[in-house]
Amino acid sequence: MAGISTKPYLIRALYEWCTDSGYTPQLLVAVDSNTRVPPGFVKDGQIVLNISAGATRNLTLENDWIQFSARFGGVSHEISVPVDRVAAIFARENGQGLHFEPVDSSASSPEESPVPPDDAPTPPRGKPSLKVVK
Repeated sequence: MAGISTKPYLIRALYEWCTDSGYTPQLLVAVDSNTRVPPGFVKDGQIVLNISAGATRNLTLENDWIQFSARFGGVSHEISVPVDRVAAIFARENGQGLHFEPVDSSASSPEESPVPPDDAPTPPRGKPSLKVVK
């Protein structure tokens, strides 16, 4: 039996640390076909998302998916990010956080993961490598 990934737990812990410290939690996401973000805000295959309480609505930080509503250019969007595509979580004000190696979603078969929202393909689960972001 494969172990449970620590990545979603670390993301939730850093999110709580940011909010408790008065910082703005941000996610760096490696965008792929499974990531639902406004394409006009993606640069070089990545997007930085402000996931603070004031910037999001209905934020859920689950083990497989991060989902919320947010406004981009005044237009509301439903955001859905596979946890495996999160490249970093950090505080906007000082850059402190953790860096993860995103998992390539073409690397495994769909039978290995549960079905995500809206029947979208699920990226593979893997063990992230960690690096402190300063």
